Amino acid sequence: MKNYLFITIFLSLFIHNSYAQFIENGEIEFEVKTNVKKTMGNSMWAESMKDKLPTFKTVFYKYTFSNNKSICQFDRWENKESLPEFLRQGEEKYVWYTDFNNASYHLKKELFGSIFNIKDSIKNIQWKLTNENRIIAGYNCRKAIGIIMDSIYVFAFYSEEFTIPGGPCTINNLPGMILGMTIPRLYTSWIANKVTIKDSSIIINEPLETKNMFTSNSAIITIKEKTKNWMNDDDPESGKWMNQIIWNLIL
Repeated sequence: MKNYLFITIFLSLFIHNSYAQFIENGEIEFEVKTNVKKTMGNSMWAESMKDKLPTFKTVFYKYTFSNNKSICQFDRWENKESLPEFLRQGEEKYVWYTDFNNASYHLKKELFGSIFNIKDSIKNIQWKLTNENRIIAGYNCRKAIGIIMDSIYVFAFYSEEFTIPGGPCTINNLPGMILGMTIPRLYTSWIANKVTIKDSSIIINEPLETKNMFTSNSAIITIKEKTKNWMNDDDPESGKWMNQIIWNLIL
């Protein structure tokens, strides 16, 4: 009887783990939290505004994946009424599309009232895997540390139970799905609240291409050109502010 019970438990765990390693289709709800007071820097204007603003803004995104493709889009705000428009501007129109079959991505963002469609190859992120683990949305995840654009650190937790090497924004290419991510220099974290597994494929359509398409490099050049008169070389805060704009645009 004991042997039978042991075999039953073993087989149940084996079947569960075997199934969990092959999640191919589904949806993930990500909670995105940003410390808006820190993103504003320490200029006189920013300091005068901070007391009037909440410390964090929280927004939810839906990440859909299937057939080695994914799309991530705005879902809802946690408390829209507490946020002034300049903290919400454009975010509801953000779209990230990734096709891992051809190693490309297409993101769509609004900045300064203009829509930027950026299409490029998947970023080559230098990942270092660690032995730290964490449970996120019910899945065991392993920590990885990545560096993008030579100096920006990304701390990610990914689960090998997913076949797609996806993740929020344009951060991906780990051996599984990123369910938790923090980018300290953007004061932002992405954490999966819920995973919904689908039994069949989901149709994922790439956003329509437009007449003016950018690569990540050409988008950076364009933004710098448009804002060159806004910079003050004597004010280090303006340089930090510009970096925040660029990083938020191309990530």
